[in-house]
Amino acid sequence: MPVYQLPDQIIFPNPEDADPSGLLAVGGDLSTERLVLAYASGIFPWYSEDEPILWWSPDPRMILYPEKLIVSKSLAQVIRNKNYEVRFDTRFEEVINACSTVARKGEKGTWINQEMMDAYTILHIKGLAHSVEVYMDDQLVGGLYGVSLGSAFFGESMFFMEPNASKIALYYLVQKTRNWNFKFIDAQIETSHMKSLGAVNIPRSRFLKMLNDALKDETKKGKW
Repeated sequence: MPVYQLPDQIIFPNPEDADPSGLLAVGGDLSTERLVLAYASGIFPWYSEDEPILWWSPDPRMILYPEKLIVSKSLAQVIRNKNYEVRFDTRFEEVINACSTVARKGEKGTWINQEMMDAYTILHIKGLAHSVEVYMDDQLVGGLYGVSLGSAFFGESMFFMEPNASKIALYYLVQKTRNWNFKFIDAQIETSHMKSLGAVNIPRSRFLKMLNDALKDETKKGKW
């Protein structure tokens, strides 16, 4: 199946037309308008610095229902000890930079290049991208960032410099999205880490229906 070459016009093909790997289209840009349309269509960018922009809509799709988060006994103990502070949307650029630079076990390099960081920082300024930050002794030690439209949160990346710091960030994101009756947190593709926290794979067709339903709700723009 040929991969769709995006024109200058801000459009995307049907996400159900993605190839078996989930790759749907190539090209275009990371303008706010294109990114918003992509997420609203169940599509996200993911590419290396030496590649053109690649757009994906995998099948199946991994999501976390906020009410289904698995909190292990050890994580629950860490949360109860409260030797940390959690903030939202105060140091977005530092969070996305850390996500691009902090080493991950079994991974080399990063897909979060400067072009991506600039684009998502603009989304943050416009109130559509958000960060969750975990501090210990006023030092940023973990966090995550993503995009929110309607009652859906699209997780992009997380990092930690202290044990459990990224899990703490996810825990507090889940509490906030549960309070706001969010439909789901998108984890995009399966990872053992997210699976251990309660995320599940669902068919793309079901994901797109859930997304359409979530987009009927008002987007909570601005600082969280």
